[in-house]
Amino acid sequence: MILSMTGFGKATCKYKNKQIVVEIRSLNSKQLDLSTKICSNYRTKEIEIRNEIASRIERGKVDFSLYIDNSSSEIAPRINQGVVTDYYNQIKQISENLNIELPKNWFDVLLRLPDATKGDSDELEDEEWEAVKKTVHSAVDHLIEFRQKEGVSLDKVFRAKIENIGNFLLQIDPFEKERVEKIKEHLRENLNSLGVDYDKNRFEQELIFYIEKLDVNEEKNRLRQHLNYFLQTMEDASSGKKLGFISQEIGREINTLGSKSNHSEMQKLVVKMKDELEQIKEQVLNVL
Repeated sequence: MILSMTGFGKATCKYKNKQIVVEIRSLNSKQLDLSTKICSNYRTKEIEIRNEIASRIERGKVDFSLYIDNSSSEIAPRINQGVVTDYYNQIKQISENLNIELPKNWFDVLLRLPDATKGDSDELEDEEWEAVKKTVHSAVDHLIEFRQKEGVSLDKVFRAKIENIGNFLLQIDPFEKERVEKIKEHLRENLNSLGVDYDKNRFEQELIFYIEKLDVNEEKNRLRQHLNYFLQTMEDASSGKKLGFISQEIGREINTLGSKSNHSEMQKLVVKMKDELEQIKEQVLNVL
């Protein structure tokens, strides 16, 4: 079963007067690219949080946020007066040194600066951390569930596109014999237009050799094998990179079919196969 690298998870919990919120988002990436935004109360646990996420999410550009929703708290956080005073003095000094106008909305500026406010307790209790850990775990669960749902959608897209390429491949068969006869006739007409005698037996030998070079049976067989292998690989977990390699092989066979076709209808079918393959390649980038 394939999984998408796109996902979102959110979980909340309440501990005493705190509303703790965890959000996690992911997009496609070649490896795990994790960035975290953790409020100061839990920053000492960042490594443990990172290990938890890395153990459950293999790949993707992941943005993780852990914060306290003060709007729903029964007791508002306190203003850290010492820190705010220090910020105030620094800003005034910078204003004088650089001749920059002082802000008119002092409180808006000062209270948004780091550590301008603080909670009731600076020490992280074990019970509180256990509650936070469960919330982080739950948010990751929701992200994985989201990825699974997206994976189901991708599965349907891939199967439809692979089936379309297979159907276009079957439509090539009727044009192959027609193509060979057209090539023979075209070469005979060219020789006759020269008005010279030629060895018909030698002509047939050269014609057979030439037509063998244009034979596409081997490419068709390999393309069918690659299509089947793509479908089989979709059943594996974490198959994104492998599916990318297989789609490249499918592209090579389709390109060879196009270069050997020498027939307008066959070339039209090749263009249609390329269009389906491009859509597959775009979506494969999002597979875990």
